[in-house]
Amino acid sequence: MISERAQRVKYVLGDYVTSNVAWFVFNCVRFHVTNVGFPTLMSFLTSKFVLLGQLVFPLFMMFIYWLSGYYNEVFRKSRMQELFTTVWSVTINTICIFLIALINDVNIVQHHQRGLDYGVIAWLWGLQFVLVYAYRLVVTTDTSTKIKSREWSFPTLIIGRGAAAVAYVNKLIHMPKSLGYRVVGYVSIPDENDVKDVGDVPCYTLDEVKSACEANQVTDLIVVPTRKNNTAILHTVNRLYELGRPIKMLAERSSLALSMTRVGSMLGEPLVDVSSATLSDGATNVKRLFDVVASAIMLVLLAPFTAVMALFIKLDSKGPVFYRQQRVGMHNKPFNIIKFRSMAHDAEPAGSEPRLSSNNDPRITRIGHWMRKYRIDELPQFWNVLVGDMSIVGPRPERPYYVEQILKRSPHYALLHQVRPGITSMGMVKYGYATTVAQMVERMRYDLIYVENMSLLNDVKIMVYTVRTIFTGQGM
Repeated sequence: MISERAQRVKYVLGDYVTSNVAWFVFNCVRFHVTNVGFPTLMSFLTSKFVLLGQLVFPLFMMFIYWLSGYYNEVFRKSRMQELFTTVWSVTINTICIFLIALINDVNIVQHHQRGLDYGVIAWLWGLQFVLVYAYRLVVTTDTSTKIKSREWSFPTLIIGRGAAAVAYVNKLIHMPKSLGYRVVGYVSIPDENDVKDVGDVPCYTLDEVKSACEANQVTDLIVVPTRKNNTAILHTVNRLYELGRPIKMLAERSSLALSMTRVGSMLGEPLVDVSSATLSDGATNVKRLFDVVASAIMLVLLAPFTAVMALFIKLDSKGPVFYRQQRVGMHNKPFNIIKFRSMAHDAEPAGSEPRLSSNNDPRITRIGHWMRKYRIDELPQFWNVLVGDMSIVGPRPERPYYVEQILKRSPHYALLHQVRPGITSMGMVKYGYATTVAQMVERMRYDLIYVENMSLLNDVKIMVYTVRTIFTGQGM
């Protein structure tokens, strides 16, 4: 069985080679069609601008292919989605290359002025599509054939050991065309009646899942509960997030708000992925790219302001400039959030029970009130965004202590851990700061709506509302 990394390299190298070939052949066609002013084909191909283009444009094409999300999933590709992704990425490549390089081609402009069409542009699109898609189709078809014939398979844990889980495993085993799941163990779900006889397949508890995944090199987790108990299922899923593996569930086995999840393979019984939000692979990559670029720019631009704020904070009260506090992030993984310190240094002594702040909290410093009003204390979190702990827009991250409290009241909170938490969120712009657990639960409803309707457009809207909130001083 080939590794995921090797399979991804296969796609990346193939795209790079075919993109180079497409660009080289296009330049040959361009020479003959447009008469670009060089006496021979060789003199044209060896000119410095063409050689530079041969180096730069295939790399640019690769960047667009990555941005499209094509390399995110390398084994279970939908061939229909592969076709659409290739068409769109090739179209974007063609438009960008035309605007960057070909629009200044004097002969092409003259042809256009005489009423001639841009046939050479069609050549560029067609060569990219035919060569790139042909290679992709060969690799994807070969991969699909090996999976269906059981030559390739993926170690899978079945979360559930009841009658429904055993029946599902038997169905997987007897399918004429495999879905690629090779069951290496069952995991008991609390408060369910386990089937005692499951053959030679090992059985584990939820506490043993992490070690079982490592020992068996598990790639997939499939949740198959017997009882349709959403509370128990959500608590189970929340414990699985930290494993960092795809978590899938039979759609018919739960009445969860599955509109916020992705539907997997249509072969056999459809599975929904409850470990990732509905945002497409391409949009996910664009969102992350924006986060990295924007946070890097903001950290540089804010450096002088940060120095001034550091001076004010030190003059206002004793203690460090920055305040670090553990929060729960994507896939239930903890991280340390960074903020400007807005409270007294000893506001929460070590070992004491966590306390939420309020508008008139005596622990807040004089400059802290001003920073909170304009959300200035949140600015250092751009570092959390840059390193990947957070996103600019996403659900508000909470402390582990309060996560446990919220989950007891509303198990659906676990679904927020599908995505990176954010500096700002729909909950923050629509509700604001929460001073009690009950208010956290109220604010969570807005963040659940965000996760269910994630889109780049909604991110832009939330950022616009956040800027308005900052300039109007409608923070705390």
